[in-house]
Amino acid sequence: MATPTPKEQFLDAYQREHATTMRVLRAYPPDQLDLRPHPASKTARELAWVFVLERGLGTKVYHNEFAGGVPSGKPPQPPESWDALLGALEKAHKDLGDLVRSTPDAKLSEKVKFMTGPKTLGDWSRMAFLWFMLHDEIHHRGQFSVYLRIAGGKVPSIYGPSADEPWL
Repeated sequence: MATPTPKEQFLDAYQREHATTMRVLRAYPPDQLDLRPHPASKTARELAWVFVLERGLGTKVYHNEFAGGVPSGKPPQPPESWDALLGALEKAHKDLGDLVRSTPDAKLSEKVKFMTGPKTLGDWSRMAFLWFMLHDEIHHRGQFSVYLRIAGGKVPSIYGPSADEPWL
């Protein structure tokens, strides 16, 4: 069996983590989307929308759209419908995955610009940025699992058993 390429390793993790993220999101009670655990926190709908925005951001960084500077303006707002939000995530996930799959390995090593601090851009390889984006998804999924618990939903297993989904 051949050793997977870095791109294949990323795509495997990208698919696996997305499936877990979707399990967590689908467990969320849609009547609790306006839940905001703290005044400084996003609502559950806004936090879930971050997963969609990240895929769009991934595409922009992939095409080096930050080379001209830090973009201004506000990101698009989430749809009101939970099903529409989940559908947008599925589409954005597929689109970015297809883009990565169609990319020659050498191009994934090329440098692109992305933020490295407040209003500061630095060089990232496309592959390093893709891994950063995936790790950020994992971080936000952890946040969302807390919202899920507060909203009265059942938290599925993520990397191991949960109180609602024991393995033994």
